[in-house]
Amino acid sequence: MSSYRFCRTDDVSLLVDALNRCWSPYFPEEPAVTPASFKRSIRDLQVWCSSCMVAFVGPDPIAVLIGAKRPSGTLIHKIAVHPDHARQGHGRHLLTSLSSKLAILGPPRMVAEVPDTFTAAGALFSACGYVEEAVLTDYVLEQTEHGSGVGVEGFVIPVSIDDLAANGLLGEEHAQVCWERSVETLTARKDELGGLAAASDERIEAYLLYVDRGLEEAEIVSLRSFVDDGGARLAQLFSQLRARGIMTFRLPKVHPEELSTELMEMLGFRSAGRYRLYAARAQSN
Repeated sequence: MSSYRFCRTDDVSLLVDALNRCWSPYFPEEPAVTPASFKRSIRDLQVWCSSCMVAFVGPDPIAVLIGAKRPSGTLIHKIAVHPDHARQGHGRHLLTSLSSKLAILGPPRMVAEVPDTFTAAGALFSACGYVEEAVLTDYVLEQTEHGSGVGVEGFVIPVSIDDLAANGLLGEEHAQVCWERSVETLTARKDELGGLAAASDERIEAYLLYVDRGLEEAEIVSLRSFVDDGGARLAQLFSQLRARGIMTFRLPKVHPEELSTELMEMLGFRSAGRYRLYAARAQSN
């Protein structure tokens, strides 16, 4: 007989165990979840234990849902059923239970960013009434030579999240982005982010924020230009990072309204994977 329950703040160990039992079989290349990494998701993504659920058979977790909550909505960050218990309705029960709770407590918007390769999850969301809103693209830029590139007018300066906020460049008008590169996440991670901006005497005209992953690789977490220059200022910023020895850049889950395919191709990025953004409105069941 299976049972289900929402979690509490003292259930971190349970959720870690459930993820390693149920999620890891589908993504064996990912490192095991630890209490430290789970608590980091609470800080960075606003995962709420009260928006997480676990299904059991006896004492053993057989399915898990991890929810992150912000005023704008709830993200189904992860949902997985142990392979030995798949196709028995556990995933649907987790989703509908959370939907019923959010229909009362809010926020009503529910979203999920599902890898194209995780077809079972995509089918589950569709079956539960979620609608595909957009395709998010992972991009990668790989360079083989160091160089300073062609300069443009103005100069390059270091920049931080606080600098961007002080200049009114973060906020509600920010381009639509995936959950893990939202303003809330960037603010939570600000102490580990590097940043460069192309500036004139009057204003910041383009910027990028990144995390140095080592081994000549960086993850770009925010990328914006405020001038119509065909991407020249952004290209200048990338050339500055290449001059520092960073040769591979990864930019995950780009929404089509965030950065155009044409701009990404002009900068030299290529597609390296896709996610589907599903959305639904919470309702009682």
